[in-house]
Amino acid sequence: MDLSGVADHEASAVTDEEREAAVLAPVIERSTGPHLLFTKRADHLGEHAGQMSFPGGGREPSDVDSEATALREAEEEIGLNPAETEIVGRLDDIHTVTRYAVRPFVTRVPDRTYTPDEREVAEIAVLPIAGLTDRSNYDSERRDHPHYGDIRLHFFRVDGYTVWGATARIVVQFLRLATDWEMPPEPDRVVDPDADFPV
Repeated sequence: MDLSGVADHEASAVTDEEREAAVLAPVIERSTGPHLLFTKRADHLGEHAGQMSFPGGGREPSDVDSEATALREAEEEIGLNPAETEIVGRLDDIHTVTRYAVRPFVTRVPDRTYTPDEREVAEIAVLPIAGLTDRSNYDSERRDHPHYGDIRLHFFRVDGYTVWGATARIVVQFLRLATDWEMPPEPDRVVDPDADFPV
């Protein structure tokens, strides 16, 4: 893995959504190789309950910028001290189905135990980059979205977890910038707009 591609990336911005949010994509270095830290959202949350995500959330008026949002939310959700982080760079903003513009920041963080805030986070999962880049752990589908038209959904299935949705879109760009992983040119399947999600 080489994060210079992330550091050099000129990220695009989304400016036409109703709300702003920001997340951290935390990279942890271990003797077994680099990993990414994910959170599993608490089942009682109204939006994206039970889904895998990155630490982060909506921007508050007191946040000076999106980076401050991501760092504040990560501290609240997993106990990550902003002083422990090293921001490497930004990835492209993405739209979400809940009408957020999400700004992802890739950051290096220490390999230590993090404590989930049970009000928002059910579990913390640290997944190996090698598992995310393993082609046998990836599949995708194309469907027609009511807001965004023709979209491709990505699914990464690693260590019993399934990363999909907006978080998987962030992972796709991260892997393309930081590793030799390439997204297959065609999806594995095309499904109806109202088809169940295969998770």
